[in-house]
Amino acid sequence: MYKNYEHILTPVDGSDEAELAFKKAVEVALRNDAELIITHIVDTRSIQTTTGYEGTLSDELVKQAKELLNDYKKYASEKGVKEIQTVIDYGSPKVQIAKELSKEYHADLIMIGATGLNAVERLFIGSVSEYVIRNANCDVLVVRTDLDNVKHEKGRKA
Repeated sequence: MYKNYEHILTPVDGSDEAELAFKKAVEVALRNDAELIITHIVDTRSIQTTTGYEGTLSDELVKQAKELLNDYKKYASEKGVKEIQTVIDYGSPKVQIAKELSKEYHADLIMIGATGLNAVERLFIGSVSEYVIRNANCDVLVVRTDLDNVKHEKGRKA
């Protein structure tokens, strides 16, 4: 029997791919009358330096994350989503999304943007979406197209 999704987790990072996933997550949340959990993960590995500027850098990253999440929350609210949470978390984005946040917020669907990494980068770094697909405890939808199901060239926003 078909079951509606109740808690949709959508990670955003400011990329075009994440925005495509977010906009589709809004539409799915509306159709399912679901809670939308919009999250941004501050990758703590990227702010570990020996220069002593971690505090200033991390403060700026959190400020930018809050602005990003506020913009997305406003968009979702204006579209009619009733329940919206925004979450800033810290750590490895792929682990936080797949293992921590999905459990903490009882996500039954994760909607994530497709990665733009090339094959060599994926080999060394690993794709966030690939890791989430393999390790999440709920359904995962990787979004590659806009609301009209049109795939856009890299660097062109939908």
